[in-house]
Amino acid sequence: MDLLSPGLEPPPITRFDIEEAAERIAEHVRRTPVLSLERGAFGVPGRISLKLELLQHTGSFKARGAFSRMLSAELDDSGVLAPSSGNFGLAMAHAARVLGHRAEIFVPSTASPVKIEAIRTTGAEVHVVPGYYADAYAACEERAFDTGAVFLHPYDQPAVVAGQGTIAMELVEQLQGIDTVLVPVGGGGLIGGIAAWFAGEARVIGVEPETCPTLHAALAAGEPVDVEVGGIAADSLGARRAGEIGFAIAQRFVDRVALVSEEAIAWAQRRLWEECRVLAEPGGAAPLAALLGGGYTPRPDEHVVCIISGGNTDPAQVA
Repeated sequence: MDLLSPGLEPPPITRFDIEEAAERIAEHVRRTPVLSLERGAFGVPGRISLKLELLQHTGSFKARGAFSRMLSAELDDSGVLAPSSGNFGLAMAHAARVLGHRAEIFVPSTASPVKIEAIRTTGAEVHVVPGYYADAYAACEERAFDTGAVFLHPYDQPAVVAGQGTIAMELVEQLQGIDTVLVPVGGGGLIGGIAAWFAGEARVIGVEPETCPTLHAALAAGEPVDVEVGGIAADSLGARRAGEIGFAIAQRFVDRVALVSEEAIAWAQRRLWEECRVLAEPGGAAPLAALLGGGYTPRPDEHVVCIISGGNTDPAQVA
């Protein structure tokens, strides 16, 4: 689909935005490798490649968006603030330390204690807010208003989404003949950036746990809506509401959203470890879960890329 088709508004993020983000963050992020598997791997038709974002700084793709947002903002001594239940807070704390800025992260009391401690160890000031992500978000917004610090949204700011889109830009440089990209979905920043880059030139399919159907519900309703979330992947894919940017892009460039079971996610985690020695967190294993659990069945001649978005997990729960 043409980004500038007559009668259509330009999407919130374009390839130009992603190229600018790539230039901003180039010296601060890793060009993550791709693992291309033999045909028929995992008993799945077609060819599978894995984009290993778990090898990015802080163990997830989130560093791309964090650096992109901070490097595009005018920052002073007030520093930066963000709400997070884990990966984005860790990425932002890392980016702030590298760039020499003060960082405060607001985490819900339900967040993983391991991830909370990891954020604190990275150098950010951590505020643990009683309740859930929405409560941490509200406290963070209030703090930003009081202090003038720059607020970083984990998935719904243009520079963040453009930063995540640099994954797709790398993919087309690393691989030829990409037919389909399977993308795990939380709030929609990752799939928004990837779908904005491909813009219909490859099929982009979102993958969500059945227990966190955020984008699936939004597309069905025609607008972002609140949903109940839970389950083993909720710490990385547990946004209760899709972001406006990712939703707008998904309406236009995402083929569909596949829902996968808890059992399929756990099975995909184990298969990634046992057969590839890739230690993915539950959310990162969701794309393979779609292939193993029937959420998406490729053609025998199809080249499918799975975005393995993160690896911040306890190895004892996988091995």
